[in-house]
Amino acid sequence: MVRNKFVPDVATGQFRPGLRIKPVQGVRLPDGERPVMEMTWAPDGRATWQYGDELREGEPHVIWRRVGGHEIFDPGPA
Repeated sequence: MVRNKFVPDVATGQFRPGLRIKPVQGVRLPDGERPVMEMTWAPDGRATWQYGDELREGEPHVIWRRVGGHEIFDPGPA
């Protein structure tokens, strides 16, 4: 899924509806920080990620934050 759908979509900047990519709600970031994004690929398949600074010129860089099921949204103990 990542190689066949996500990577080509990152390269074009257009995400297919089936990946259900959207910003994660309720995440507070410092000014100027890129938003944390959420991707859903299965009923209990989720990942959060952000764009990072380019490591190779002209290629978007993705920082994977969490991958798993719905539990990735649990912030843990306060």
